[in-house]
Amino acid sequence: INGTSKQLGKNEQQTTSALTAALPLILGAMKNNTTNKTGATGLLGALDNQQHDGSILDNLGSILGGSSIDDKILADGDGILGHVFNGKQQNVAHAVSAKSGLDMSSAMNILKVAAPIVMGFLGKEKRQKNIQDSNGIGDLLGGLLGGSAKNEQSMIEKILDADGDGSVIDDIIGMASGSKKK
Repeated sequence: INGTSKQLGKNEQQTTSALTAALPLILGAMKNNTTNKTGATGLLGALDNQQHDGSILDNLGSILGGSSIDDKILADGDGILGHVFNGKQQNVAHAVSAKSGLDMSSAMNILKVAAPIVMGFLGKEKRQKNIQDSNGIGDLLGGLLGGSAKNEQSMIEKILDADGDGSVIDDIIGMASGSKKK
């Protein structure tokens, strides 16, 4: 958080608030994507990529402690966000911005930095736990979000999915903008 705050020129409280909003959104969207075979297979394949093997976790100090965030990390994060949020990453950045008080550009950069770190963590967990199928990756994501059964929404999802449609993104965007989905 301290490194990211310095990189973005923002205070730690805003950065913490942005990450607190961003991480469950990224994990929740990944979990939602694993409810179908195509999404689960795509995530498993991405986690098999050496880029997401967990080594990023060993390099966080150099990634976030230098004078600028690595462009490769931002590009990877942008690609991950495109897949995970299916083109709606600007809406998610708006929600993170509204929740944290960061400007849209900083909120998007937080998301772009967080996504590869999440993928690195998931890749490392996948290898350590020998996860090979959609049930395993769904259970891993559910466990991180607070639920373990594949058909059970986590506590976070239940709270955030106010309209019960299975997607937390529209509800968080509504909360952040102060509007309700009809």
